[in-house]
Amino acid sequence: MVIHYTSGWKTKFGCRWVYKVKHHVDGFVEHYKSQLVAKGYNQIEGLDFLDTFAHVVKLTTLRLLLALLAAQNWTLKELDVNNVFLHVDLDEEFYMQLPPSFHTSSPNLVCRLKKSLYGLKQAGRQWYAKLSNFLLSHNYKISTSNHSLFLKHDGKHTMTLLVYVDEIILTGNNSMEISDITSLLHKFLHIKNLGDLSYFSKH
Repeated sequence: MVIHYTSGWKTKFGCRWVYKVKHHVDGFVEHYKSQLVAKGYNQIEGLDFLDTFAHVVKLTTLRLLLALLAAQNWTLKELDVNNVFLHVDLDEEFYMQLPPSFHTSSPNLVCRLKKSLYGLKQAGRQWYAKLSNFLLSHNYKISTSNHSLFLKHDGKHTMTLLVYVDEIILTGNNSMEISDITSLLHKFLHIKNLGDLSYFSKH
């Protein structure tokens, strides 16, 4: 989160810390996680945000892709984007209270958010715009039937990329392209390469 401290503004939104326990597929604890979350439920449509959505892949699309890769013997890779909503810029001018336990001698200071934050209504929209613009610049096309599905086809090779909020599923018949786009995504977003997909949960 990039913040700027300023005075003279009426604070409109609060924030809070949220703590989570992340588990492995086998149920064991993977790590503990804390997030600073904006109280976006106080945002007013038309004033603080225009559109709110987060694209998720349709399960019918996922089933079709699984059938295709089984028939073609393709590999299926899973990527995870670290702190997904913190990567994107905000179009709106947004001010928030200082985080809890942040002490300052000037009580009138507030934060101006330069980047998105969990809890904001527009966070999902801004994230999808950033990711889709990146993929379009690398010759992927958005499926007209499912905007969470990105395709790349050069006549010989076919690549498919599915997006479920912060999870990316990648498959196709071009192992070099899988490696290249994974490397580019890592430089762009600092992703975690989880290797072959073994478990998928619609959470």
